[in-house]
Order: sequence, then structure tokens, then C-alpha cells
Amino acid sequence: MAKLFFWAILFFLPAIAMAQLSLGIRGGVTTSSYSYQATAGTRSKNVEGIAAPSFAVVLEYLDSKNAGVELNVQQLTLGFAQVNDAGKVNQTEFTYLKFPVLASIFAGRSGRFQVKFGPHFGVLRRVEDISREYSGAIPKELPTYGQPADVPNKRMYGLTGGAGISKLFGKSTLAAEVRFAYDFTNPESQDRIFEMSSTNLEFTLAYLFRIKERKQKSP
Repeated sequence: MAKLFFWAILFFLPAIAMAQLSLGIRGGVTTSSYSYQATAGTRSKNVEGIAAPSFAVVLEYLDSKNAGVELNVQQLTLGFAQVNDAGKVNQTEFTYLKFPVLASIFAGRSGRFQVKFGPHFGVLRRVEDISREYSGAIPKELPTYGQPADVPNKRMYGLTGGAGISKLFGKSTLAAEVRFAYDFTNPESQDRIFEMSSTNLEFTLAYLFRIKERKQKSP
């Protein structure tokens, strides 16, 4: 997946040569939720998610005054906390290295409103079963994913969109955003359940520093 990010940068190099380029960090909190079908003939069931910190390195370039592209290298933890009628909890956490590639549209000058949208890709770095207090539920509960016999699907892919505000201070930018992501990722690879998907909501703050000014195109 790191190779994919590298080739993406190479692909955009011609545009980067003419664009305004900023580099920075983004951090915040993400909340996730999961839904799954135990078997093909059962209804989808929603499962409580978790809240976890998120951190990313951000590369942003603008090829015009109000549009550009943002590349992220993000560490993100998603997970579920499934509770039965007796109050017992099964909780699992997935830590991903995620690569959102987002088209950006801005309105305003020093104070800007921004909208971003695009695909994301990623790879599972770590999975841990935090607690496993019950089994044998009907419909079947979500299985473990952090045990030695478990072989979770390591690929992540989906769509991310967001909106926020930013403020320019010379060469620096401060931005606050809310992002929503739908993940087509199904960690299940052993056919223990029929289908699984997740969504996550991020609340983040970012600091970026302009490292390259936009070049004016020759007439």
C-alpha cells in the first residue's frame, strides 16, 4: 500500500510542479459503527462502535485559487463493541494505515469554507480482541479477529467526504473538519458471517505550512 501512495505522488508530479504545495499534520477523534448479516437469510444488524484518536500526515496542493487535491497518510483505529441482553461485551479494534485521496473545493480567501471528497485505500496493521464475554447468540454474534487462528482481510477501501473551515496565517493554515467515510471493507475472510461493513465519523484539526508557492503559467 505504501507503494501505491508512492506511485500516486509520481502520477501527480507534473501538476505539483505548478501548484501551491503545503505539508502538515492532522489529528482528532474518530467514531466508528459496524453492521453485519450473520447469514444470507437474516436481516442486517447494527453494532455499537468505538471512539479512538486519529493522526495523519497531510500533503495538499492547489492548482487554482479554489481547487486542489489532498493526500493523507493516516493511522486510524476502528472497531465494534457488541453488547448482549445481559450487558456482556465483545469488543474488537482494527488499526489501519489509511490513504485518502481527496479532491478539494474552497470558497473564501483568508477564511475559507472547504468541501472534500474522494476514495480511500488502506491496509490492516493490527487487530486486537479487547474483550470476549459471550458466545452462542442468535443471530450469531460477530466473531473474533485477533486470535491466532483468525485470518482477517487486510485490505481497506471506501469513500471519504468532509467539510470544514480553515484560516490562513501567512504561510500557515489551521483547519477544522468533519469527515464521514463509508468502508466497503469486510474483515471476514473465513465465511463465519455473510457480510460486514462499517462507517466512521472524524472530527479533526489540521496545521499545514506552505512549502512551495504556485507558479504562474506562461501566457
